[in-house]
Amino acid sequence: MSIIHYPLSIPPDSAAKQAILGLDRAALGAFLAELGEPAFRAKQLITWLHRRRELDFEAMTDLAKPLRASLATRADTRLPPLVSEQTSADGTRKWLLRLACGNAVETVYIPEPERATLCISSQVGCSLNCTFCATARQGYNRNLSSHEIIAQLWQAQAAVERLDLRPVSNIVMMGMGEPLLNLDQVLPALQLMLDDCAHAFPRRRVTVSTAGVVPGIERLSEECPVSLAVSLHAPNDALREQLVPLNRKYPLEVLIPACRRYAEPAGRQVMFEYVMLRDVNDAPEHAKQLARLLAPLSAKLNLIPFNPVPGIPYQCSPPDAIARFRDILLKARIFTSVRRPRGDDIAAACGQLAGEVADRTKRSARMRASPGLA
Repeated sequence: MSIIHYPLSIPPDSAAKQAILGLDRAALGAFLAELGEPAFRAKQLITWLHRRRELDFEAMTDLAKPLRASLATRADTRLPPLVSEQTSADGTRKWLLRLACGNAVETVYIPEPERATLCISSQVGCSLNCTFCATARQGYNRNLSSHEIIAQLWQAQAAVERLDLRPVSNIVMMGMGEPLLNLDQVLPALQLMLDDCAHAFPRRRVTVSTAGVVPGIERLSEECPVSLAVSLHAPNDALREQLVPLNRKYPLEVLIPACRRYAEPAGRQVMFEYVMLRDVNDAPEHAKQLARLLAPLSAKLNLIPFNPVPGIPYQCSPPDAIARFRDILLKARIFTSVRRPRGDDIAAACGQLAGEVADRTKRSARMRASPGLA
């Protein structure tokens, strides 16, 4: 494990400028129209910002000089600065990005033999209070803007190039926060990830994870259907309400049909995630209940050995219990795999991301304000 700290330098506030890094093609076209520019300039500008990763308008040589001058005055392309980098013994890297408000979020790069996955955050902290998750212990401060979301990918790609690492091939929105409670900002970022002139990721290689926000699942299906991962963690409502309090709002009888509807239009496969907690949700009967629950779906199940978090009392299920659990599901024809922990020595594994939340008092206000948490 190694840790690198970078000098912290946050540029002066540019509140009067429009942050454009997170604008998708339609929104960027509307912004340019306000400057009196034709719509096709959006394609050029997106290519410079994302494909070529150029933030200096003067270097965008196929844009007219008056437009470059106007953009320098009206547009903000500042990135949240990278303040630290931790490298795991297995090659996983965790970057901490400092936001202008004083908070910080974490982004994780996970290299594998045939691909490299980037885990991106969508909120500062989280309001869902899942009992086994480090982010939940941080409380909730605010949603990230689309600019701050896509900046994580931008910074990661720049670091990958600088360090000569395997290029990012897959994106999972499984970092800090619940993406489907921030769809107004997540959706433009997703569009940029998919845009051929921006990051050009195939839909199947972009995954949004949710604890089960059903209205968000439906909206994602309508507006930007990428791969979906659902954090299940229990096969029945009584146990799931203990582990994932959101289940009180959207119980399994509501969540599972929503997942089926998401998968149906194009034969998509929904991935379910299940953290293995010793003597809590890992009994053979739990596996049998889970098999019955998922039988109507074309589903993939990922069993996740619990990664320890200071102050959280759970323990990981023993390897033989995980293997027994997996075998019961495989026998029931549920496609099941066991995730290999990555980056747990730098607290970069599933459930361990925490970042730095400056004001943790906003969870209750968020829960009152959100229709998904009422």
